[in-house]
Amino acid sequence: MLGTRRRSRGREHSVYPYLPRNMSISEADRVWAMDTTYIPTCHRFVCLIGLIDVASRRVLTHKLCTTLGAHHAVEIVEQAIARFGTPEIVNTDQGSQFTAFEFAEAIKKRGIKLSMGGKGARKDNVFVERVWRTVKYERIYKRANNTVSQARADIAQYIDSATTNGLERA
Repeated sequence: MLGTRRRSRGREHSVYPYLPRNMSISEADRVWAMDTTYIPTCHRFVCLIGLIDVASRRVLTHKLCTTLGAHHAVEIVEQAIARFGTPEIVNTDQGSQFTAFEFAEAIKKRGIKLSMGGKGARKDNVFVERVWRTVKYERIYKRANNTVSQARADIAQYIDSATTNGLERA
C-alpha cells in the first residue's frame, strides 16, 4: 500500500489513509493505536510514546524519551510484536515520527497495514488520547518529577499498575 507524499522539514514522508473507519473492532490484537504526548518535568518536556490494543484498550508498551524520533516508535512496535504477535493494522496520527520512512517500512515489512488519522482529527485516535488524559491527570499533574529518569520510573510504575487495574478502560 502506498501513502501519499508530502514535504515535512525538507524530507519526504508518507501519509496513509485512516483504515478503522466503520470497522467493528472486537478482537484483541487486530488493531493497535499509537500516539505521543508531551510530559512536563521540572526542567524540560519529554515525550511519552505508547501503543494500545484498540479492542481491549490495554497499554501494550510505552517509552519515555527525550527526543521525538521514528526509532522510538519502531522500538515499541517491535517490543509489542515480540510479546503479543502481529496486528492487522497499526493506527497513528500524522506526527513526523510516524510519517517517517523508517517507521513506515518497519510496519509494512511485517505485513501490517499502516493507518493514519486525519490531520488534527483527534477522534481518529481517541482511545490513546483518553489513556494520555488519564495518565496526566491521575499521575503526572499530581507529582513533580525532577528528572527524566524519575519521570520514566514513575510513569512506568503507574501504567504497569493501572493497566492491571483498569487504566485501559479510561
